Amino acid sequence: MARITASVYTSHVPAIGAALDLGKSGEPYWQKVFAGYEFSKQWLRENTPDVIFLVYNDHANAFSLDLIPTFAIGCAAEFPIADEGWGPRPVPAVKGHPELAAHIAQSVIQDDFDLTIANRMPVDHGLTVPLSLMCGQPPADKFEWPCPVIPFAVNVVQYPVPSGRRCYNLGRAIRKAVESFDAPLKVQVWGTGGMSHQLQGPRAGLINREFDQAFLDRLIADPVDLARMAHIDYVREAGSEGIELVMWLIARGAMNDKLPRVAHRFYHVPASNTAVGHLILENT
Repeated sequence: MARITASVYTSHVPAIGAALDLGKSGEPYWQKVFAGYEFSKQWLRENTPDVIFLVYNDHANAFSLDLIPTFAIGCAAEFPIADEGWGPRPVPAVKGHPELAAHIAQSVIQDDFDLTIANRMPVDHGLTVPLSLMCGQPPADKFEWPCPVIPFAVNVVQYPVPSGRRCYNLGRAIRKAVESFDAPLKVQVWGTGGMSHQLQGPRAGLINREFDQAFLDRLIADPVDLARMAHIDYVREAGSEGIELVMWLIARGAMNDKLPRVAHRFYHVPASNTAVGHLILENT
């Protein structure tokens, strides 16, 4: 049967993608950010999964304010790179895993989580920046990501957004679905977005280091209690865009019930106007 071996958590700051694409990753401002992912790239090379289930939020590229699914699972064989206004990022299209995605959808929907099935969906920086950080820029002679990816888009843009508790329980349902898939696949679940940041209004530029570090501590050691945090606490402490952190609870819920091994932890301020957080947790 398939099994979840690890979970990865990372911010998906759009300026990180721009720095990579424009060859600026070696500049002093960006060096410390990318240094935090050097271990992660080597770790992924040594622990390449058969499939990545990647939880992210769309930024009005696949979906608009006309139609906003709370949860959307990508079931296509391939996902094109979205044009976010300045052309698609120069990275490979994302190869999906339709069989596992359809199985997860069937299992999770039968467990009473309503998913939108996406058979055509462009993917934006919310998904491609984490892949670039963890995989590096694919070389021209092998222009592909190291394994198939199932995109899982969560609405954290337009209220009402899902609660942390619902996201954590959804992760548990995804774990159940993966473990019932009849193939010996190694699967990683990635949660992306955050950490603390606010992009508009009087608090634009807000970063809360203390909240971010406490969130990482609780995500590792007591995710059940963390899942009880109310939306207003995310907004008050982590800024209006800090609500993206509920997506990390999906990945954490997909882990087994034992205390995970922390393979890597990294935190840096700032990258653009955002705090960057990163964790790799391995099932024990």
